[in-house]
Amino acid sequence: MPRHDAADLARRLGKLAEAVCRHYLSNGRRSGNYWQVGDVRNAPGRSMFVRLRDSPKGPPGKWTDAATGEHGDLLDVIRESMGLIDFKDVADEARSFLAMPHTEAEPHQERTRDPAPTGSTEASRRLVAMSKPIIGTLAETYLRGRAITTLHGTGALRFHPHCYYRPDDHGPTETWPAMIASVTDLDGRLTGAHRTWLAPDGSSKAPVDTPRRAMGDLLGHAVRFGVPGSVMAAGEGIETTLSLRCAMPDMAMAAALSAAHLAAILFPPTLERLYVIRDNDPAGDSARDSLIQRATDAAIEAIVLSPATGDFNEDLRQFGLDSLRREIADQLIRRDRLRYLKRAA
Repeated sequence: MPRHDAADLARRLGKLAEAVCRHYLSNGRRSGNYWQVGDVRNAPGRSMFVRLRDSPKGPPGKWTDAATGEHGDLLDVIRESMGLIDFKDVADEARSFLAMPHTEAEPHQERTRDPAPTGSTEASRRLVAMSKPIIGTLAETYLRGRAITTLHGTGALRFHPHCYYRPDDHGPTETWPAMIASVTDLDGRLTGAHRTWLAPDGSSKAPVDTPRRAMGDLLGHAVRFGVPGSVMAAGEGIETTLSLRCAMPDMAMAAALSAAHLAAILFPPTLERLYVIRDNDPAGDSARDSLIQRATDAAIEAIVLSPATGDFNEDLRQFGLDSLRREIADQLIRRDRLRYLKRAA
């Protein structure tokens, strides 16, 4: 969309700033010359301020979130509150809103984009689009706290500061910061997403019943790090897989998110050798056996990598990176040891 068109839409929306806020930020309320709400995604609260009138500080419609430092205009409000991805959709929604009759004294009947079905691929796509890269966020803090410091090439991981969480007992919906992982197929198309809800300081997972949940189409797909050629490694969890990647940053790896999904992961057509990252538990043993059989049937060499403790993240945190490299070296075939562990030589 041309920049002048966007500026014109933002200006026209600003003239109806209170109506826009009542419509898209319905969990907020007016306070003087501002609309206060929790955030641009319409969470309850009072940390975000939207200017409703022209003032020496700026035109109406500009907003700032005091808690996060985020800021923008009313086009951003439409995009984030509705989970829109393409700016064309945002512009279409804005034009539709501007064509409606408005009276600022009364709230408007809520109009929203057709919601994506809960847990669907489309819902996953919207969540990933509304998240941002992990560097400098609580997701980076969390991973580094787990001794995972090799973070280049982790574009599949993103961060959302206020990700919705619905408790298992159907209690009220909460919001927590979350690490968001993109699940993709072999062609790189997004099919799902995985959420790890985090504590407010990023020091640990959030204190909720199920801090990890996946959504979308997962079977056969994975969270991918690097582009596989003839060799790759595949494991269950994101942290376990990233721990091994700290020792072998040049090897393509994939996290299938569960033992059952690891057993069913699809093989890239170029794959000749697969390292199976095993978790040391009965479910991990079952996934290992199933995956080895499938790989063998596909004429792919399968080699198991086993941790000394429960999983490779526990090994990394307990024994350190140098020890993990030595542990892995004994399990790789010689040419892969020379290729992927050369940095540790």
